[in-house]
Amino acid sequence: MNKLDITRRVQKFLETLPPKQFRQVVNKVLALLVEPEPPDSKQLSGFSYRRADVGEYRIIYRVEGDVVKIALIGKRNDNEVYRDVERLQ
Repeated sequence: MNKLDITRRVQKFLETLPPKQFRQVVNKVLALLVEPEPPDSKQLSGFSYRRADVGEYRIIYRVEGDVVKIALIGKRNDNEVYRDVERLQ
């Protein structure tokens, strides 16, 4: 099994989620530990990150060896997530 590394920003975001959405997002994050590149995830073009969708949220992450690094989580319909990815590079 892989190891999980999340940013403080992700941790704070998760704390603001309602219980149902929190459970959905955390289940998807834990599933990424088992299968870091599931069929429903996509590589972001021009970036070293992948994205996975769960409900109305998008998880931006990358795999470094046996560590899954969750960089961002945000609304799917909001381009702010992609602006933030550009700032990470």
